[in-house]
Amino acid sequence: MSTPEIRDGWTIVVPVKPAAIGKSRLTGVSDREALARALALDTIAAAAATPRVSRVVVVTDDVELSALVAQWPAVDVVAEGDVRGLDAAVALGAEEAGRGTARAALLGDVPALTPHDLDAALELAGRVERGLVPDAEGTGSTLVTARPNAVWVSAFGADSAARHRLLGCADLAVPRDSTLRRDVDTAVQLAQAVALGVGPRTAAVLASAAA
Repeated sequence: MSTPEIRDGWTIVVPVKPAAIGKSRLTGVSDREALARALALDTIAAAAATPRVSRVVVVTDDVELSALVAQWPAVDVVAEGDVRGLDAAVALGAEEAGRGTARAALLGDVPALTPHDLDAALELAGRVERGLVPDAEGTGSTLVTARPNAVWVSAFGADSAARHRLLGCADLAVPRDSTLRRDVDTAVQLAQAVALGVGPRTAAVLASAAA
């Protein structure tokens, strides 16, 4: 029996650390705080522009980022508050989305992401109970998905792809060169994202630093 298509739109949960403490492994960057915030903003903008996405829930305590994205259509902000840790922040956003909707958690550091690539992944995700998109290295995860009424699970962090599979997430057939797979934690990964084509906010911060 075929799986019914998801028609009501996806809610994307994007957890974002405050920029002042984010991206500690990005060495050699003159304004790491501005870059961390730009990475997140470009990721959120791409998610919000994706056809299959009806809502983006950003979980963050970053005041400046919250003020910006709260003005964007179909983007809501949930304060992280006393919740600590990536999975706890994601769970908070997933709860806000509601169990009856199709939900996905997207890392907030995928600055080359295009709506086309995210949309293609969500189309695949609609066919499985829970889905997974590994990062470009194949060991981490950039996207985890769940169909409506599925119990939410996530296990982000080092070697998360293997842990997500143990939790019942199926690998989605997303090409290795998809912009969805290039998250950014290091200078090398940032260079790879730039080669793919980063969003305008990330590009502006990098251009300013190079001037």
